[in-house]
Amino acid sequence: MADLSIDFAGIRSPNPFWLASAPPTNSGAQIHRAFEYGWGGAVWKTIGAPVLNISNRYGSLSLGGRRMLAINNVELISDRPLDVNLREIAEIKRLWPDRAVIVSAMVDADPQAWKDIVMMIEDTGADGIELNYGCPQGMSERGMGAAVGQVPEMCQLNTHWVTSVTRLPVIVKLTPNITHIVDPAHAALAGGAHALSLINTINSVTRVDLDTLLVTPSIGGRGTHGGYAGAAVKPIALNMLTELMTDPQVLRSGVPISGMGGISTWRDAAEFLLLGATSLQVCTAAMQHGYRIIEDLTDGLSNWMDDHGFKTIADVTGRSLPQMSTFGGLDLSHQSVARIDQNKCIGCDLCYAACNDTAHQCIDLVSPGGVTVDPGYDMRTNGRQVADTRPRPVVRESDCVGCALCANVCPVDGCITMVTVPSGRESITWDELTAQRPEIAQSWAAMQAYREEVGIEIH
Repeated sequence: MADLSIDFAGIRSPNPFWLASAPPTNSGAQIHRAFEYGWGGAVWKTIGAPVLNISNRYGSLSLGGRRMLAINNVELISDRPLDVNLREIAEIKRLWPDRAVIVSAMVDADPQAWKDIVMMIEDTGADGIELNYGCPQGMSERGMGAAVGQVPEMCQLNTHWVTSVTRLPVIVKLTPNITHIVDPAHAALAGGAHALSLINTINSVTRVDLDTLLVTPSIGGRGTHGGYAGAAVKPIALNMLTELMTDPQVLRSGVPISGMGGISTWRDAAEFLLLGATSLQVCTAAMQHGYRIIEDLTDGLSNWMDDHGFKTIADVTGRSLPQMSTFGGLDLSHQSVARIDQNKCIGCDLCYAACNDTAHQCIDLVSPGGVTVDPGYDMRTNGRQVADTRPRPVVRESDCVGCALCANVCPVDGCITMVTVPSGRESITWDELTAQRPEIAQSWAAMQAYREEVGIEIH
């Protein structure tokens, strides 16, 4: 079996799956139960400044019959007394010496405030500290959380205040509510961070109830923005992860990254690892399904690693990063076309509608006799369906630009595939082309001349 154990900035755990700092890590009793189920670590719900929470605290996004595709929360950091949290942290670490126990912290932007909380955390025996620079609501209005993470200078300064007084590994948790995630990452490294984690929640308003006209969640008839998390944010998290893992300064630093944001299955976990994460933090999926999902996460990841010959997490980490490129580095000569497996086609015609209305009009509805028919073709004769005369979607490959919209809207796995075909053109990237012929990027006439020269037809 694959070895799932990790060493993350000196923090060891038997598997890479940690519960993220959130309601699932609110108390020692919860984390004790999570460790019994098999979680490799936990980031304690953020401790620090005194707060009062409200209710309701959660709203959610449901789509197409799927409940809680994402969650929106307006909950603040831990509202349990600081001494209680510290006592329970020490007890959990005593009971579970082989698990990663990291304490998330947030205090005022003041060196003494950070020193005080750090000394208390060190006394618990915790394995590390995660600095919460991401909380987008409530705390940010008080100059903490995202208010620090959005200002690189503050991110560096606060991080330095911590790293200069602690012997523990310091993880900086970055906010996604920023134009360029690399800037605060550089600031955290300049402040002495030993590791990074991302992403924290995305600022959001989930929905308005069309019956009551109330913004949800509604708190006494009023609403506010909150933190958006769950499966729907995974593409954003993966993009920001790759931005850091392809940044030369981050790579030179060698700091590990703890990835989070929409990890619901072992497949999600594998994607984060392949794009450079070393540890994985889970929150919304645990809130939706309970701690028991750890069994599926570890078993699924282990089996997948075995199937691919990966022996350790290090063998997987960053394996897909060499494929990442900017647009300017992509091959302009590559050509794909859509092909439809008629044996799998269910005749829903979603591909036809998508291509004809919103893409490149290269799918026809064709009768069995080979005649292109009107989409309003009558499929029934004398009230009976005539299966062998039903028109089927067929791709005109000569006109297909390979946009892949049809393959994405098709409800049947493997029915529409994108197939690479020869384009007849020499391989060249946009960067190479514009370096050789800069006029192409400046003049439509020059662009058209180039298209005619190499045989590119736009229809």
